[in-house]
Amino acid sequence: MAAANGTSAITVSCDVGGTFTDVVVSDERGASHIGKALTTPHDLIGGLEAAIERAAAGLGLGLDELLERTALFVYSTTQATNAILQGTTARTALLCTDGFPDILVRREGGSMHPYDFRHAYPEPYIPRRLTFEIVERIDADGAIVVPLDSGQARGVLARLAELEVEAVAIALLWSIANGEHERALGELCAELLPGVPVTLSHELNPVMREYRRTSCAAIDASLKPLMQHHLRAIERGLRERGLRGRLVAATSMGGVLPIDSLAQRPIYAAKSGPSLAPVAARLYARELGADDAVVCDTGGTSFDVSLVRDGSPVFTRETWLGEPFSGHHTGLASVDVRSIGAGGGSIAWVDPGGLLRVGPQSAGADPGPVAYGKGETLTVTDADLQLGRLPAEVRLAGQMPLDGARVCQHFESLAASLRCAPEEAALGIARVVDAAMARALRHISVERGHDPAEFTLLSYGGAGGLHACALAEALGMKRILVPRFPGAFSALGLALADVRRQYVQALPTTDRRAPEAASALETRFVALERQAARDMQREGLSSGAWHSERSLDLRYAGQSFELRIPVLGKDLAATFTAFHAAHRARYGHADPNEPVEAVAARVATIGCVARSRLSPDLPAAPGAPCGEGDVIFETGPQRAVFYERSSLAAGQRLEGPAIVLQPDATTLIAPGWTAESDARGNLLLTFLSPIT
Repeated sequence: MAAANGTSAITVSCDVGGTFTDVVVSDERGASHIGKALTTPHDLIGGLEAAIERAAAGLGLGLDELLERTALFVYSTTQATNAILQGTTARTALLCTDGFPDILVRREGGSMHPYDFRHAYPEPYIPRRLTFEIVERIDADGAIVVPLDSGQARGVLARLAELEVEAVAIALLWSIANGEHERALGELCAELLPGVPVTLSHELNPVMREYRRTSCAAIDASLKPLMQHHLRAIERGLRERGLRGRLVAATSMGGVLPIDSLAQRPIYAAKSGPSLAPVAARLYARELGADDAVVCDTGGTSFDVSLVRDGSPVFTRETWLGEPFSGHHTGLASVDVRSIGAGGGSIAWVDPGGLLRVGPQSAGADPGPVAYGKGETLTVTDADLQLGRLPAEVRLAGQMPLDGARVCQHFESLAASLRCAPEEAALGIARVVDAAMARALRHISVERGHDPAEFTLLSYGGAGGLHACALAEALGMKRILVPRFPGAFSALGLALADVRRQYVQALPTTDRRAPEAASALETRFVALERQAARDMQREGLSSGAWHSERSLDLRYAGQSFELRIPVLGKDLAATFTAFHAAHRARYGHADPNEPVEAVAARVATIGCVARSRLSPDLPAAPGAPCGEGDVIFETGPQRAVFYERSSLAAGQRLEGPAIVLQPDATTLIAPGWTAESDARGNLLLTFLSPIT
């Protein structure tokens, strides 16, 4: 892609996390530089500019000059997810069909704590006091049973104005069969509530289940005031500093959308951050000949785990924000990521029973761990420093010194309360957080029928390399890949992402054996593909720069849930045969003689916008150690050799115990492990044998 001003094409990708803001800048040769700065929660553009400036310095450019020469800027933020989990979204009203005000209250069945009666029944995403019934009714075939009462609807909207509602979600029964009433209500909102954003459920997510469709519309509407302001402020700030190129933002589908498109459907920004790393992970794992990988991100506030299976990220339609069943369902498919509150900034504490706990609370960027100089509560980062795994001379993000003496003082206090030595207290923190991370890894692998020993562990994040060996050993894994810039790997995933859109049309249940089934489905697919072509053209992608993929949601007659099956060419019989095989793989049985129903047609579009790959200039000769120090392991203290990551040549081999230092992350090569640097500067760790 050429830059708008005709100069060299530069790609900038930015990931704004809870603790750090990461930036990767890549030029047309693939040479890349990273920038890392503390996130500034109350002024996100400030932390973003600081990180960009540090990356630009590697190219000998200032911030304004870099942005002027940038052809593509890819942005990701946790703002949407944080707003939902923290309850800081807009004051939103829900308009529903008369007689159905409890859709968000009753939700879908299930509980993670079925026998624990201390857990209160979860509150609906939009409270009942802001839920209003509209007199109308459409049946499952799209016929109007009760016409829309415009007078009653106008009275409801007048009440919304009195309540100073900031957004409106409209989710009427069977609007997926006929959206006439939702569209009419949307027009009334534009007339009577000017400037208040509205979401129509049948346009956003036309699926059959009313809870998921309603929840999706409610979340999307509640995010619009915040995210539209946020995204436009980011765009305005970057444009004012000289950005002329294209600006896109990450989505939860493992792709990107133009920032204007995301502002219109901000629900796609929820859980978008963790979805991009698996995109990069599949390419890195493929180069190793490993199509299966467990991908884990150990950041400052959370530990995110996902799978790459058969060369592709694993997706899920069970996308919950918060704990399943008590949180809120997005109703959308997304990259399957499990997140827990465990990271470098996770706070260590002692419960009333005297047990040591870690997280889920985090020290974040401010005040941060004790080692940062302001925090007063010990964290995982402080434990790694106390154990020598994070050498005291390290400067986080290449800038921030660590206060080892302050950490020692706090560990003496913790050790006194636990009646143990300071080093034993630090080891306890490491054990607790490693156990929590290992449980998350088992959940996404072992509990889903996968043997983790057959997978490669791809570990990234600022703290990922410090815990990778312990996690791999806990799950019997023999191989670990630590990418060249682990602390900025999510940002790198942004640069490798495609424009992705999903188009859905719910179907009246169609038995594939009906004579008209094939032609009816083909008509639906063609209509969706025409809509996709119009959208891709508006986004500046030529016909050769994108492609589409068809799929069907299929189920046996009488089933409640369906499986999504790719359409294999024009032969629907092959697709239905694939359904039987998928059903057997998922549930352990199949019946080819049972009628199969198609309940939704889907078209996914994938458009290529960038293909940046890191091509670092590695040293020709193996690098020498830059120091050494004592590191405390479970077996006791051992002397570890230190290396600068930038000094490692392709093919250079390191024996554990060793520590590899770089500005964005630190990697611990534990005893019994060996590491080798490949041609791209990635580290491949291999387990040799346990050390006794």
